[in-house]
Amino acid sequence: MFSSKRYRDKAAEYAERGKNAQEPTETGEFARLEKSFTTLADNEQWLSDNHQKTVRTSASAMPGAPALAQQEEHVLRCLGAAVIMQWNDLPSNVRRQLFDGASTMGDALDVASLRECIARFLHKHQDEQIVVERTHGSPGQ
Repeated sequence: MFSSKRYRDKAAEYAERGKNAQEPTETGEFARLEKSFTTLADNEQWLSDNHQKTVRTSASAMPGAPALAQQEEHVLRCLGAAVIMQWNDLPSNVRRQLFDGASTMGDALDVASLRECIARFLHKHQDEQIVVERTHGSPGQ
């Protein structure tokens, strides 16, 4: 996970990119991203500051916890597969947001490696989709 400093650095990066944007839509998008990362930084800071004050329940104390975790993992896998199946049809800004969001899900020290793995995965499956479309026609034909 990102630390609040990394989120703030990302927000500052988007603020700077917004200043240099050529199009009004780019400026708005960078402002939205800056606000989003600032909010994430604030939330992360709050969690860090208030960690000892939060109520925690151990997973073993919750009835059905392992089954729930397995069910949630299954749901996440299904959602991920559905997104990948529609990847080429998504607008490029949505693909970028999903890519950036997925890249922050791993260990903060391993973000670059995770980004590379995700990019390779997407590229591989994009190539497979092109082959399927050439062989069987594009979906909906």
